[in-house]
Amino acid sequence: MTAPGDLMQALFLRLKTDATLSALLGGVGLLESASDKAAFPHVTYGRTSAFNLESGSDNDHDQLVTFHIWSKAQGEGETRLIMDSIRARLDGAAFSIGSRGQTRLSLEFAEARYDEDLTVHHGLLRFRALTQEAA
Repeated sequence: MTAPGDLMQALFLRLKTDATLSALLGGVGLLESASDKAAFPHVTYGRTSAFNLESGSDNDHDQLVTFHIWSKAQGEGETRLIMDSIRARLDGAAFSIGSRGQTRLSLEFAEARYDEDLTVHHGLLRFRALTQEAA
């Protein structure tokens, strides 16, 4: 099994080593959580769920991971570029995390919209992470 914390650590490491994404974010815009003083643009991760709908129990083999992209640029172009960079780095990626087996990511959902209340462009990327235990 891949614990949610281990998975997020592996995903952040993969994203932090991407030169294109780093340039788009100004080098410091990949955050576990953002404060009111966080510079724009930035990326945070949202809730990670590990839940089996059929059995109603926790299931670390099948997780959903959400990234939030925040931009104050004019138009949604910057948000889309950041989303595309994350998608290119993670969609279809495989991770070996410890002795737990291999975890493969696939994009489940993507959306970009303008949030009038916050006056920011907000992008959402949701990935499914499926883990197959090592034999």
